[in-house]
Amino acid sequence: MYNRIIHTLKPLGFMWDIADPFLFCVHHRDFYPAANSGMGPAASLKGRNLGQDFTLRDGWRMYHGESVPGFPEHPHRGFETVTVVLNGLVDHSDSHGAAGRYGNGDVQWMTAGAGLQHSEMFPLMNRESGNPLELFQLWLNLPAKRKFANPHYAMLWAEKIPSYRSGDDTGKTIEVKLIAGHIENICAPPPAPDSWAADPANEVAIWIIKMEKGARWTIPAASPEVNRMLYFYSGSTVRIAGVEISGYQAIGMLAEMDAVVENGEEEGHFLLLQGRPINEPVIQHGPFVMNTPEEIREAIRDYNQTRFGGWPWPRPDMVHGREKGRFAKYADGREEYPN
Repeated sequence: MYNRIIHTLKPLGFMWDIADPFLFCVHHRDFYPAANSGMGPAASLKGRNLGQDFTLRDGWRMYHGESVPGFPEHPHRGFETVTVVLNGLVDHSDSHGAAGRYGNGDVQWMTAGAGLQHSEMFPLMNRESGNPLELFQLWLNLPAKRKFANPHYAMLWAEKIPSYRSGDDTGKTIEVKLIAGHIENICAPPPAPDSWAADPANEVAIWIIKMEKGARWTIPAASPEVNRMLYFYSGSTVRIAGVEISGYQAIGMLAEMDAVVENGEEEGHFLLLQGRPINEPVIQHGPFVMNTPEEIREAIRDYNQTRFGGWPWPRPDMVHGREKGRFAKYADGREEYPN
Protein backbone atom coordinates (compact mmCIF):
# COMPACT_ATOMS: atom_id res chain seq x y z
CA MET A 1 0.00 0.00 0.00
CA TYR A 2 1.56 3.28 -1.13
CA ASN A 3 -0.98 5.47 0.67
CA ARG A 4 -4.73 5.51 1.29
CA ILE A 5 -5.51 5.96 -2.44
CA ILE A 6 -2.74 4.22 -4.44
CA HIS A 7 -2.50 0.48 -3.75
CA THR A 8 -0.32 -0.70 -6.68
CA LEU A 9 2.32 0.72 -8.98
CA LYS A 10 3.80 -1.24 -11.87
CA PRO A 11 5.78 -0.32 -15.01
CA LEU A 12 3.79 -0.74 -18.20
CA GLY A 13 4.76 -3.36 -20.77
CA PHE A 14 3.06 -4.28 -24.04
CA MET A 15 0.02 -5.76 -22.25
CA TRP A 16 -1.14 -3.90 -19.15
CA ASP A 17 -2.41 -5.04 -15.78
CA ILE A 18 -6.19 -4.76 -15.55
CA ALA A 19 -8.99 -5.25 -13.03
CA ASP A 20 -12.47 -6.80 -13.28
CA PRO A 21 -14.66 -6.04 -15.31
CA PHE A 22 -11.81 -5.51 -17.81
CA LEU A 23 -9.93 -8.54 -19.12
CA PHE A 24 -7.16 -7.11 -21.30
CA CYS A 25 -5.55 -3.83 -22.26
CA VAL A 26 -2.82 -3.38 -24.86
CA HIS A 27 -1.17 -0.23 -26.18
CA HIS A 28 -0.16 -0.43 -29.85
CA ARG A 29 2.29 2.28 -30.92
CA ASP A 30 4.00 1.72 -34.26
CA PHE A 31 5.82 4.11 -36.55
CA TYR A 32 5.15 2.52 -39.91
CA PRO A 33 7.11 3.67 -42.97
CA ALA A 34 5.63 4.96 -46.22
CA ALA A 35 3.01 2.72 -47.82
CA ASN A 36 3.29 0.54 -50.89
CA SER A 37 0.50 0.10 -53.46
CA GLY A 38 -1.14 -2.62 -51.34
CA MET A 39 -1.39 -0.46 -48.20
CA GLY A 40 1.42 -2.38 -46.54
CA PRO A 41 4.86 -1.02 -45.61
CA ALA A 42 7.13 -0.01 -48.49
CA ALA A 43 10.02 -1.71 -46.75
CA SER A 44 11.64 -5.12 -46.70
CA LEU A 45 9.91 -7.71 -44.50
CA LYS A 46 12.94 -9.99 -44.62
CA GLY A 47 13.89 -11.37 -41.22
CA ARG A 48 10.50 -10.75 -39.64
CA ASN A 49 8.56 -13.63 -38.14
CA LEU A 50 5.58 -13.04 -40.41
CA GLY A 51 2.33 -14.22 -38.92
CA GLN A 52 3.73 -13.71 -35.42
CA ASP A 53 5.72 -10.47 -35.70
CA PHE A 54 5.38 -8.92 -32.23
CA THR A 55 9.01 -7.82 -31.88
CA LEU A 56 9.47 -4.08 -32.27
CA ARG A 57 11.90 -3.68 -35.17
CA ASP A 58 12.64 -0.36 -36.89
CA GLY A 59 9.83 1.08 -34.74
CA TRP A 60 7.00 -1.16 -35.98
CA ARG A 61 5.49 -4.65 -36.03
CA MET A 62 3.41 -6.63 -38.54
CA TYR A 63 1.56 -8.55 -35.77
CA HIS A 64 -0.32 -11.43 -37.48
CA GLY A 65 -0.33 -9.69 -40.86
CA GLU A 66 1.88 -10.89 -43.71
CA SER A 67 1.49 -8.03 -46.20
CA VAL A 68 -0.59 -5.46 -44.27
CA PRO A 69 -0.01 -5.09 -40.52
CA GLY A 70 -2.78 -6.13 -38.18
CA PHE A 71 -4.89 -9.10 -37.17
CA PRO A 72 -6.49 -11.17 -39.96
CA GLU A 73 -9.67 -13.23 -39.53
CA HIS A 74 -10.02 -14.62 -35.99
CA PRO A 75 -12.94 -15.57 -33.66
CA HIS A 76 -14.24 -14.24 -30.34
CA ARG A 77 -16.96 -15.28 -27.90
CA GLY A 78 -18.12 -14.12 -24.49
CA PHE A 79 -16.84 -10.55 -24.15
CA GLU A 80 -16.51 -7.15 -25.84
CA THR A 81 -13.68 -5.31 -27.54
CA VAL A 82 -13.31 -1.55 -27.32
CA THR A 83 -10.73 -0.23 -29.78
CA VAL A 84 -9.63 3.37 -29.19
CA VAL A 85 -7.61 4.70 -32.13
CA LEU A 86 -5.61 7.80 -31.26
CA ASN A 87 -3.68 7.98 -34.55
CA GLY A 88 -3.87 6.03 -37.81
CA LEU A 89 -6.61 3.83 -39.25
CA VAL A 90 -8.16 0.40 -38.65
CA ASP A 91 -10.14 -1.62 -41.22
CA HIS A 92 -12.82 -3.86 -39.69
CA SER A 93 -14.55 -6.78 -41.43
CA ASP A 94 -16.57 -9.54 -39.78
CA SER A 95 -18.44 -12.79 -40.35
CA HIS A 96 -21.83 -11.05 -40.26
CA GLY A 97 -20.95 -8.88 -43.26
CA ALA A 98 -20.27 -5.74 -41.23
CA ALA A 99 -17.29 -3.57 -42.10
CA GLY A 100 -15.74 -0.22 -41.37
CA ARG A 101 -12.75 2.08 -41.52
CA TYR A 102 -12.14 4.20 -38.45
CA GLY A 103 -9.33 6.06 -36.72
CA ASN A 104 -7.80 9.36 -35.63
CA GLY A 105 -9.93 9.59 -32.50
CA ASP A 106 -12.71 7.12 -33.40
CA VAL A 107 -13.69 4.18 -31.18
CA GLN A 108 -15.24 0.86 -32.17
CA TRP A 109 -17.30 -0.90 -29.48
CA MET A 110 -17.94 -4.52 -30.48
CA THR A 111 -19.90 -7.15 -28.58
CA ALA A 112 -18.68 -10.59 -29.62
CA GLY A 113 -21.36 -12.24 -27.49
CA ALA A 114 -22.40 -15.63 -28.89
CA GLY A 115 -19.56 -15.51 -31.39
CA LEU A 116 -18.22 -13.91 -34.53
CA GLN A 117 -15.08 -13.69 -36.58
CA HIS A 118 -13.50 -10.39 -37.48
CA SER A 119 -10.31 -8.91 -38.83
CA GLU A 120 -8.57 -5.73 -37.68
CA MET A 121 -6.05 -4.51 -40.22
CA PHE A 122 -3.97 -1.34 -40.18
CA PRO A 123 -4.00 0.06 -43.75
CA LEU A 124 -1.12 2.42 -44.50
CA MET A 125 -2.41 5.28 -46.62
CA ASN A 126 0.50 7.71 -46.96
CA ARG A 127 2.89 6.75 -49.77
CA GLU A 128 5.14 9.80 -49.36
CA SER A 129 6.13 9.59 -45.69
CA GLY A 130 5.47 7.65 -42.48
CA ASN A 131 2.22 6.17 -41.18
CA PRO A 132 2.22 6.34 -37.37
CA LEU A 133 -0.38 4.24 -35.53
CA GLU A 134 -1.39 4.44 -31.88
CA LEU A 135 -4.35 2.68 -30.32
CA PHE A 136 -5.62 0.94 -27.21
CA GLN A 137 -7.55 -2.31 -27.41
CA LEU A 138 -9.58 -3.18 -24.34
CA TRP A 139 -11.45 -6.38 -23.58
CA LEU A 140 -14.48 -5.83 -21.36
CA ASN A 141 -16.08 -8.92 -19.88
CA LEU A 142 -19.74 -9.87 -20.25
CA PRO A 143 -21.67 -11.37 -17.31
CA ALA A 144 -22.90 -14.96 -17.66
CA LYS A 145 -26.40 -13.86 -18.63
CA ARG A 146 -24.99 -11.85 -21.56
CA LYS A 147 -22.30 -14.25 -22.82
CA PHE A 148 -24.58 -15.37 -25.68
CA ALA A 149 -25.89 -11.93 -26.62
CA ASN A 150 -26.29 -11.24 -30.32
CA PRO A 151 -23.06 -9.88 -31.81
CA HIS A 152 -23.17 -6.13 -32.30
CA TYR A 153 -20.91 -3.24 -33.01
CA ALA A 154 -21.23 0.50 -32.69
CA MET A 155 -18.96 3.21 -34.02
CA LEU A 156 -18.24 6.14 -31.74
CA TRP A 157 -17.00 8.77 -34.16
CA ALA A 158 -14.42 11.21 -32.86
CA GLU A 159 -16.74 14.10 -33.69
CA LYS A 160 -19.40 12.64 -31.36
CA ILE A 161 -17.20 11.74 -28.37
CA PRO A 162 -17.66 14.49 -25.78
CA SER A 163 -14.86 16.14 -23.86
CA TYR A 164 -14.84 17.47 -20.34
CA ARG A 165 -12.60 20.53 -20.15
CA SER A 166 -11.40 22.25 -17.05
CA GLY A 167 -8.82 24.75 -15.90
CA ASP A 168 -7.02 24.71 -12.59
CA ASP A 169 -6.46 27.72 -10.37
CA THR A 170 -3.34 28.66 -12.35
CA GLY A 171 -5.11 28.55 -15.72
CA LYS A 172 -3.56 25.23 -16.82
CA THR A 173 -5.92 23.10 -18.91
CA ILE A 174 -7.21 19.55 -18.53
CA GLU A 175 -9.18 17.68 -21.20
CA VAL A 176 -10.93 14.32 -20.71
CA LYS A 177 -12.46 12.42 -23.64
CA LEU A 178 -15.36 10.31 -22.36
CA ILE A 179 -15.67 6.99 -24.16
CA ALA A 180 -17.71 5.53 -21.30
CA GLY A 181 -19.04 7.06 -18.11
CA HIS A 182 -19.63 10.68 -17.15
CA ILE A 183 -18.06 13.64 -15.40
CA GLU A 184 -20.53 16.11 -13.92
CA ASN A 185 -23.15 16.65 -16.66
CA ILE A 186 -20.91 15.45 -19.54
CA CYS A 187 -21.89 11.91 -20.62
CA ALA A 188 -20.22 9.50 -23.04
CA PRO A 189 -22.18 8.07 -26.00
CA PRO A 190 -24.27 4.97 -25.23
CA PRO A 191 -22.23 1.74 -25.29
CA ALA A 192 -23.33 -1.47 -26.99
CA PRO A 193 -26.76 -2.46 -25.60
CA ASP A 194 -25.73 -5.74 -23.89
CA SER A 195 -22.58 -4.28 -22.37
CA TRP A 196 -21.81 -4.26 -18.64
CA ALA A 197 -21.29 -0.54 -19.28
CA ALA A 198 -24.91 -0.09 -20.42
CA ASP A 199 -26.13 -0.04 -16.79
CA PRO A 200 -25.02 3.23 -15.14
CA ALA A 201 -25.02 1.44 -11.77
CA ASN A 202 -21.88 -0.42 -12.90
CA GLU A 203 -19.98 2.90 -13.11
CA VAL A 204 -17.87 1.82 -16.09
CA ALA A 205 -15.56 4.60 -17.23
CA ILE A 206 -13.10 4.78 -20.11
CA TRP A 207 -11.43 8.19 -20.15
CA ILE A 208 -8.52 9.59 -22.15
CA ILE A 209 -7.02 12.38 -20.05
CA LYS A 210 -4.65 15.11 -21.30
CA MET A 211 -3.08 17.51 -18.82
CA GLU A 212 -1.04 20.56 -19.63
CA LYS A 213 2.43 20.81 -18.12
CA GLY A 214 2.05 21.70 -14.46
CA ALA A 215 -1.74 21.24 -14.45
CA ARG A 216 -3.62 19.98 -11.38
CA TRP A 217 -6.92 18.05 -11.46
CA THR A 218 -8.97 15.96 -9.06
CA ILE A 219 -10.32 12.64 -10.34
CA PRO A 220 -13.80 12.41 -8.81
CA ALA A 221 -14.63 9.59 -6.42
CA ALA A 222 -16.80 6.60 -7.38
CA SER A 223 -18.43 3.90 -5.24
CA PRO A 224 -16.27 1.82 -2.87
CA GLU A 225 -16.89 -1.40 -4.85
CA VAL A 226 -15.52 0.05 -8.10
CA ASN A 227 -12.12 -1.05 -9.45
CA ARG A 228 -10.04 1.80 -10.86
CA MET A 229 -6.78 1.72 -12.87
CA LEU A 230 -4.97 4.79 -14.18
CA TYR A 231 -2.32 4.32 -16.88
CA PHE A 232 0.25 7.10 -17.22
CA TYR A 233 1.31 6.33 -20.78
CA SER A 234 2.97 9.59 -21.88
CA GLY A 235 4.75 12.29 -19.89
CA SER A 236 7.66 12.77 -17.52
CA THR A 237 6.39 12.66 -13.95
CA VAL A 238 3.15 13.07 -12.07
CA ARG A 239 2.23 13.39 -8.40
CA ILE A 240 -0.92 11.54 -7.37
CA ALA A 241 -2.24 11.78 -3.84
CA GLY A 242 1.22 12.97 -2.83
CA VAL A 243 3.15 10.10 -4.49
CA GLU A 244 5.72 11.00 -7.17
CA ILE A 245 5.36 8.66 -10.17
CA SER A 246 7.51 8.43 -13.31
CA GLY A 247 6.11 7.92 -16.80
CA TYR A 248 4.76 4.68 -18.28
CA GLN A 249 3.29 3.26 -15.08
CA ALA A 250 0.05 1.49 -14.14
CA ILE A 251 -1.51 2.93 -10.98
CA GLY A 252 -4.10 0.95 -9.06
CA MET A 253 -6.30 3.30 -7.05
CA LEU A 254 -9.10 3.17 -4.53
CA ALA A 255 -12.05 4.67 -6.34
CA GLU A 256 -14.01 5.82 -3.30
CA MET A 257 -11.82 8.86 -2.70
CA ASP A 258 -11.10 11.94 -4.80
CA ALA A 259 -7.54 11.71 -6.16
CA VAL A 260 -5.50 14.86 -6.75
CA VAL A 261 -3.29 14.60 -9.87
CA GLU A 262 -0.47 17.12 -10.31
CA ASN A 263 1.25 16.84 -13.68
CA GLY A 264 4.99 17.39 -14.12
CA GLU A 265 7.12 19.28 -16.63
CA GLU A 266 5.74 17.69 -19.81
CA GLU A 267 2.21 17.35 -21.17
CA GLY A 268 0.73 14.25 -19.53
CA HIS A 269 -1.51 11.60 -21.12
CA PHE A 270 -3.49 9.02 -19.14
CA LEU A 271 -6.02 6.26 -19.73
CA LEU A 272 -8.48 5.63 -16.89
CA LEU A 273 -10.44 2.36 -16.69
CA GLN A 274 -12.92 1.69 -13.94
CA GLY A 275 -16.03 -0.33 -13.25
CA ARG A 276 -17.93 -2.35 -10.72
CA PRO A 277 -16.54 -5.92 -10.90
CA ILE A 278 -18.69 -8.66 -12.39
CA ASN A 279 -17.32 -11.10 -9.76
CA GLU A 280 -17.89 -14.27 -11.78
CA PRO A 281 -15.44 -17.03 -12.72
CA VAL A 282 -13.34 -16.21 -15.79
CA ILE A 283 -12.12 -19.10 -17.93
CA GLN A 284 -10.17 -17.94 -20.99
CA HIS A 285 -8.88 -19.98 -23.87
CA GLY A 286 -7.33 -17.66 -26.45
CA PRO A 287 -10.17 -15.61 -28.01
CA PHE A 288 -12.92 -17.25 -25.92
CA VAL A 289 -13.84 -16.00 -22.42
CA MET A 290 -16.50 -17.97 -20.57
CA ASN A 291 -17.41 -19.01 -17.00
CA THR A 292 -16.67 -22.75 -17.07
CA PRO A 293 -14.32 -25.17 -18.85
CA GLU A 294 -17.34 -26.87 -20.44
CA GLU A 295 -18.41 -23.55 -21.97
CA ILE A 296 -14.92 -23.19 -23.46
CA ARG A 297 -15.19 -26.67 -24.97
CA GLU A 298 -18.62 -25.73 -26.32
CA ALA A 299 -17.20 -22.55 -27.87
CA ILE A 300 -14.47 -24.54 -29.62
CA ARG A 301 -17.01 -27.09 -30.91
CA ASP A 302 -19.37 -24.37 -32.13
CA TYR A 303 -16.58 -22.52 -33.89
CA ASN A 304 -15.30 -25.68 -35.58
CA GLN A 305 -18.82 -26.53 -36.79
CA THR A 306 -20.12 -23.09 -37.79
CA ARG A 307 -17.12 -20.76 -38.09
CA PHE A 308 -19.49 -18.29 -36.38
CA GLY A 309 -21.11 -17.50 -39.71
CA GLY A 310 -18.16 -18.14 -42.03
CA TRP A 311 -16.09 -15.52 -43.79
CA PRO A 312 -17.84 -13.55 -46.56
CA TRP A 313 -14.72 -11.58 -47.61
CA PRO A 314 -12.23 -12.34 -50.41
CA ARG A 315 -9.20 -12.39 -48.10
CA PRO A 316 -8.60 -13.09 -44.41
CA ASP A 317 -6.67 -9.82 -43.98
CA MET A 318 -9.40 -7.72 -45.57
CA VAL A 319 -8.59 -4.08 -46.28
CA HIS A 320 -10.95 -1.66 -47.96
CA GLY A 321 -10.16 0.47 -51.00
CA ARG A 322 -7.55 3.17 -50.68
CA GLU A 323 -10.15 5.70 -51.83
CA LYS A 324 -12.51 4.86 -48.94
CA GLY A 325 -12.83 7.33 -46.11
CA ARG A 326 -14.05 6.57 -42.61
CA PHE A 327 -17.29 4.58 -42.66
CA ALA A 328 -19.30 1.92 -40.87
CA LYS A 329 -21.41 -0.73 -42.56
CA TYR A 330 -23.59 -2.82 -40.26
CA ALA A 331 -24.87 -6.37 -40.64
CA ASP A 332 -28.34 -5.11 -41.59
CA GLY A 333 -26.85 -3.22 -44.55
CA ARG A 334 -27.13 0.20 -42.95
CA GLU A 335 -24.18 2.51 -43.63
CA GLU A 336 -22.95 5.36 -41.49
CA TYR A 337 -20.37 8.11 -41.95
CA PRO A 338 -18.92 10.68 -39.55
CA ASN A 339 -20.46 14.13 -39.72
